Amino acid sequence: MKDLTQRTIRGGMAKVFSQGTNFFVRLGSLMVLARLLDPKDFGLVGMVTAVVGILNLFKDFGLSTATIQRTTISEEQISTLFWINLLAGATLGLLSAAMAPALAAFYHEPRLVLVTTVMGMGFIFNAAGVQHSALLQRQMRFTSMAIIDVISLSLSTVIGIIMAMSGYRYWALVAIGITTPLISTICAWLITAWIPGPPRRQAGTRSMLRFGGTITLHGLVAYVAFNLDKVLLGRFWGVDAIGIYGRAFQLTSMPTDNMNAAVGGVAFSALSRVQDDSKRLKNYFIKGYSLVVALTVPLTVACILFGNDIVLVVLGTKWTQAVPILRLLAPTTLIFALIYPLGWLLYSLGLVARSLKIALVLAPLMIVGYVLGLPYGPKGVAFAYSAVMTLWVVPHIAWCLHGTPVSLRDILPAVGRPLASSFAAALIALGVRLICGFGLSPLPRLILESSSLLVTYLGILLFVAGQKSLYLDLFRGLKTPSAIKKESLVSA
Repeated sequence: MKDLTQRTIRGGMAKVFSQGTNFFVRLGSLMVLARLLDPKDFGLVGMVTAVVGILNLFKDFGLSTATIQRTTISEEQISTLFWINLLAGATLGLLSAAMAPALAAFYHEPRLVLVTTVMGMGFIFNAAGVQHSALLQRQMRFTSMAIIDVISLSLSTVIGIIMAMSGYRYWALVAIGITTPLISTICAWLITAWIPGPPRRQAGTRSMLRFGGTITLHGLVAYVAFNLDKVLLGRFWGVDAIGIYGRAFQLTSMPTDNMNAAVGGVAFSALSRVQDDSKRLKNYFIKGYSLVVALTVPLTVACILFGNDIVLVVLGTKWTQAVPILRLLAPTTLIFALIYPLGWLLYSLGLVARSLKIALVLAPLMIVGYVLGLPYGPKGVAFAYSAVMTLWVVPHIAWCLHGTPVSLRDILPAVGRPLASSFAAALIALGVRLICGFGLSPLPRLILESSSLLVTYLGILLFVAGQKSLYLDLFRGLKTPSAIKKESLVSA
């Protein structure tokens, strides 16, 4: 694929733009909904998502990843996978309804029966569009995917805000959860114009099912490791505790989730296409890794230094209890930026079994941390979460990179330079806040301190740390005319 580099850069920029837009849509909706709704409303829906989210891991059984990772794939195979996905989605929807009474009894909250049943419909909506989205990603049509992401999130957010303003309380959050996959699936069908054929028993999908099954099992273990904290808080500390903890967690995870969604899909597609060329694989991975880390570091620093202003501006005055939790969770923003991209590398090389082994080691460590922190409430759990992840990050990176074309030495500059730049920028931003921040209300003060942090950080990173050439290369890739032709459905 001669123009893979241009396609990757252009696709990456399209995804970055869409995820940047989505970030501000999510942030704006959070600001509005946090003022229209109470912590109890968020906590109620959080109780459902923390548990039903486990079922969400089975929504495509890893088959979208298998579709993208394969060097070649036939239309018969894709059609068969579509029907498997749809059957799985319907099964998960019915399972959600079946487990609703037990979930309500577990939390001692009868309203969860109907909420859980309705949210289960999202599995069916999502399943109907899994393979269509995978086809777009396989063909590296990231601009189309970016448009779908923005449209689906924006429309569902508008629906949720209108419902919240109309007094529907927690149902506004439920509406956002189920309309987002519905709108996304409709858009994917319209853009791909692909209609699945009948399933075939001998379509050669067994190896893909095995690949996807391993990914799904890994996701299940990882989900338990990173979400049991919310289940435990909801069970033993109530809806207010999980509502406050959940919003602080959302503020710290939103940047990393958007960054991974923006770069991850493009990087995985590109790495899968060059999985047999170790030199190009290494080059592409290092560039993507550097971009994610560099963009995440200032966000982590901002959460630690300016957590109070962030909570006041984004959530409002009734959420001040989230400030210490936000600061305690802030280090995980950077940690996940360091470890998420390693998944692209392992999956593109077919090393899904290693990902599963890593998750099986990490999960018990996280659970022990939660149990130790639980008696101290949300703050104790937040501290335990960050502490375990901080101690784990270096072994995790070393284990993932072992035996791959990328070494620990290769990624040290990608981590060290942004970190060093952030330390200097943080000192300057604190100085600006101390000198100019007195007497300002939270919003202008946050703008002032964040701007000084970002401008100083970028100046040091680009011109002192020598990262200017990396981003100039990305810019040149955008300016180069692309001769990309539309691929056929099953092209490699």
